[in-house]
Amino acid sequence: MSLTPSSVLAYLGDAVMSLQVREYLIEKGHVNPKKLLDKSILFVSAVSQAQFMKLVLKEDLLTEEEYKVYRRAYNHKFTSKAKNVDIKSYKYSTGLEALWGYWYQQKETDRLTQMWDKYKAVVEEKHETIHLLQE
Repeated sequence: MSLTPSSVLAYLGDAVMSLQVREYLIEKGHVNPKKLLDKSILFVSAVSQAQFMKLVLKEDLLTEEEYKVYRRAYNHKFTSKAKNVDIKSYKYSTGLEALWGYWYQQKETDRLTQMWDKYKAVVEEKHETIHLLQE
């Protein structure tokens, strides 16, 4: 198991996911900075991340090692208060970001790509692809 603190993995995972989202939206042809920000929020919000994490858990998509990384982040004692989201969603979201950071740190690029592709599909389905593609 990764010895990197879960808060650090979540910090790293947040950055990795943010870059993935930005690259994805730019590849889709979005160029207006305000609209890029608005669309990126659909992906990086704690609510979207928590909903996806619940799906991952329900579908039992994690290895034992990955589940340990997730649980460690989920159970991390938070010193700051979540904005605009309940604490449970914030914990799910932090667990997902820690997984993203873990996969990145471990250079598990195939796993990161696999989960990113699934995440994109879930977010697009929830927010309708057409909404994401419109400028």
